[in-house]
Amino acid sequence: MNIKKIKSLLELNPESQTCIIQGWVRTFRANRFIALNDGSTIENLQCVVDFEKIEETILKQITTGAALRLKGNIVESQGSGQKVELQVEELILVGACDPETYPIQPKKHSLEFLREKAHLRVRTATFSAIMRVRSALSFAVHQFFQNEGFVYVNTPIITGSDAEGAGEMFRVSTLDPKNPKLNENGDPDFKEDFFGKETNLTVSGQLEAESYALGLGEVYTFGPTFRAENSNTTRHLAEFWMIEPEMAFYDLNDNMDLAEKFITSVLKHVLETCEKDLEFLDERFNKEESSKPQQLRSELGLLEKIKFVVDNNFKRISYTEAIEILRNSKPNKKKKFQYPINEWGVDLQSEHERFLVEKHFKCPVILFDYPAKIKAFYMRQNDDGKTVRAMDILFPGIGEIVGGSQREERLDVLEKRIQEMNIDAEELWWYLDLRRFGSVPHSGFGLGFERLVQFTTGMGNIRDVIPFPRTPQNAAF
Repeated sequence: MNIKKIKSLLELNPESQTCIIQGWVRTFRANRFIALNDGSTIENLQCVVDFEKIEETILKQITTGAALRLKGNIVESQGSGQKVELQVEELILVGACDPETYPIQPKKHSLEFLREKAHLRVRTATFSAIMRVRSALSFAVHQFFQNEGFVYVNTPIITGSDAEGAGEMFRVSTLDPKNPKLNENGDPDFKEDFFGKETNLTVSGQLEAESYALGLGEVYTFGPTFRAENSNTTRHLAEFWMIEPEMAFYDLNDNMDLAEKFITSVLKHVLETCEKDLEFLDERFNKEESSKPQQLRSELGLLEKIKFVVDNNFKRISYTEAIEILRNSKPNKKKKFQYPINEWGVDLQSEHERFLVEKHFKCPVILFDYPAKIKAFYMRQNDDGKTVRAMDILFPGIGEIVGGSQREERLDVLEKRIQEMNIDAEELWWYLDLRRFGSVPHSGFGLGFERLVQFTTGMGNIRDVIPFPRTPQNAAF
């Protein structure tokens, strides 16, 4: 069969040619005009039915959501909005749809309602656009690192170590939940468990990626990670995807160079390949913003924000410089910040990060050399004894989007840091081995993929940029 995608047909010059298309009905007007969508584009193809050629019994079954296969001629459209339409010669009802119970009707649905119908929400224009953008971003991630000579590494999903040291992990166990074997202290005896020790779902592939970087040079991971943080916010998921490159012989400056190049590259790719979807999402974003109070509205549209990142060089300043700027800023002096900046050493909030990007520098910002006490154990300590070689990339509208560091390659310093943070060194014996055998300066960063999709699509809730969100009390699909 000469089956065509609607996206390719809409790009044709209007000339008569026979083709077959398949898709789902978005609307059916006047028993004559079918708006069909096959998922290849945000746009529907208008299909014009000839009453004399299609049986009335079939026409009565054409409703929103029904799946059809149509054969006909592509001709110049008689209406406005698109240059071609399909004159239907043959129509096959592939899958009927009960109009009384089908929830995705051609009207505006709230995002909350659509989250309850996550298995069907991709049939809306908004979610089909989001998922095509997500797919394009995913492709661009792999394309960038492969072009740069990186090796793709699949790090474990089940792990015995807590890379972040936060302890918010999902346990993996085959012990009897009602009657587990107990050790001499009365606790579950994980020596009797499947892996012979306590294991969890990973929060990061970084530590394992480091080991492979110290043999392959430059590697990256791109896979699912998990965090058992009981947080019902628009910024948190229990299951999410992380992009984590690790590079041997890279210092912090090399790391920042790569991160800036990477993120602008993937955004350029999406601008080039998802034009129609981004135009639709930009229009949606602007409507959403116009309904907000003036003080809460974004100063930039969605496309403007993406181009703001792509077209501007990133400003690099130290954490210490940023604190001085924020401490002396008008919002801080006038107590407009929800979290006032009074002293060095505090963890910056989204409002502070956005001020630096949107108000002060008016470009993306990379902060570096953070206080050691607010950063992870594996970050390289500076000679001042107070800061570590960490860096965060800050974006408009979202704040931090990338976090990374130069890793601590000195065995004695790392061992001391692990001891200070009360981390079990025996669990990290293999990680410490990397510092014993041919250790080199190395660096890496992490980017939460859903945070990137959220920025690129303008969605306010991170639950709307992943196909089936996993959050507290929610694993329905």
